[in-house]
Amino acid sequence: ILMVDEKGKNMKCLTFFLMLPETVKNRSKKSSKKGNSSSSSSSSKLPPVCYEIITLKTKKKKKMAADIFPRKKPANTNTTSVQQYHQQNLNNNNTIPAPNWQGLYPTIRERNAVMFNNDLMADVHFVVGPPGGTQRLPGHKYVLAVGSSVFHAMFYGELAEDKDEIRIPDVEPAAFLAMLKYIYCDEIDLAADTVLATLYAAKKYIVPHLARACVNFLETSLSAKNACVLLSQSCLFEEPDLTQRCWEVIDAQAELALKSEGFCDIDFQTLESILRRETLNAKEIVVFEAALNWAEVECQRQELTATIDNKRKVLGKALYLIRIPTMALDDFANGAAQSGILTLNETNDIFLWYTAAKKPELQFVSKPRKGLVPQRCHRFQSCAYRSNQWRYRGRCDSIQFAVDKRVFIAGFGLYGSSCGSAEYSAKIELKRQGVILGQNLSKYFSDGSSNTFPVWFEYPVQIEPDTFYTASVILDGNELSYFGQEGMTEVQCGKVTVQFQCSSDSTNGTGVQGGQIPELIFYA
Repeated sequence: ILMVDEKGKNMKCLTFFLMLPETVKNRSKKSSKKGNSSSSSSSSKLPPVCYEIITLKTKKKKKMAADIFPRKKPANTNTTSVQQYHQQNLNNNNTIPAPNWQGLYPTIRERNAVMFNNDLMADVHFVVGPPGGTQRLPGHKYVLAVGSSVFHAMFYGELAEDKDEIRIPDVEPAAFLAMLKYIYCDEIDLAADTVLATLYAAKKYIVPHLARACVNFLETSLSAKNACVLLSQSCLFEEPDLTQRCWEVIDAQAELALKSEGFCDIDFQTLESILRRETLNAKEIVVFEAALNWAEVECQRQELTATIDNKRKVLGKALYLIRIPTMALDDFANGAAQSGILTLNETNDIFLWYTAAKKPELQFVSKPRKGLVPQRCHRFQSCAYRSNQWRYRGRCDSIQFAVDKRVFIAGFGLYGSSCGSAEYSAKIELKRQGVILGQNLSKYFSDGSSNTFPVWFEYPVQIEPDTFYTASVILDGNELSYFGQEGMTEVQCGKVTVQFQCSSDSTNGTGVQGGQIPELIFYA
């Protein structure tokens, strides 16, 4: 038996002899008759022993064609790489492959990819896109049927129609090409401006892995600017995970989401669901102004003049989902009351709601939203003060942190004066790899206790998991303050784990073991 390693090199040569049972029996009978003979003579006169050669097989990992035949780079200009074919095929579906192109690619995947958007051997064509913006794309029924059950039913099912050209007006050409590229090339090529259209195509033709990739792409690119639009689309596509992620962003960064241009593009049903939201973390005057902006754009969509009456008409009963009686009195008097969207009776009743002991009945929801409850991650086990610490002279206190789940940083908890009541000016900042994500300049008053005092960003900042961010503060105040001791490198706060490490930006002594910025305030 010749034993070789996986690379084909000779390792060892072994010989195995297996004596067949019948041969052993005959041999022993004849040897007993000649017991006085020498062993050598007996052996010579015995019938020949039969040997069976057995091949030993070792279990080997199956190899693909690409493993067995390593891909070689073309030696001359007559050969073309798959990547070049892809680019050519995206731009021109009449590409003629080089002679004997099949021999250039060792795997079926690579040979299949050459046929992507290629007229060669095409047995069907698609006219994709709305009227005036169509594109004619070639296809190969077998490849399409292997990649999609819808295409299989279309070409080989019981109700299959033998058409050479199929019109698809509800799918954008770029999205259809992205789907074809996945089916032919096993490659996912997504772009921010076409991913929603690609998701629609993947859902329509039941290509689940491409649809999942589209959802993952949308989740990673989700922000307050596009959360409302994606919420509307996620409900349409029945993607509950994406819907939940959209709500997380809208709740935590509600004011940014409501002020975004994308909010005006949502449908009426999504508008109602947002206005109904109990955990919306926004002032009610911001909700009111966002609804009026949506109404103005909706009038344009319905080809109506954007008058007060028409705005109220398109809002319909959704107007009463705005919790106008919960606004601050100044916000109502200077905003909603003078907007013209309310009737005179509604305005008078709401003013009485604010001031009268006997409050009138209102059609508007009068119970304040619950909003979100901020969580606090405290990183020190104790605090202290000394006669010469902690002093502030315009220097920076900084710490780096990372989380294992997506959160929204709303602000920091800071120590105050250790010498009685005092006021501090604080410039807080949040950065990722040197890029400022949020900052704010504000003042806070400390009462002389060792408690922490919150300082807030204007809007909560979205923090992605498994990435270190830098939290910094520059304090200005004459009084010494408390400072933290016995710092922890890892803190479990609810379902969120926070890790801390020292920051090179810190010039006032703050680090993991001690200093300022004892708390991170966040929504999760």
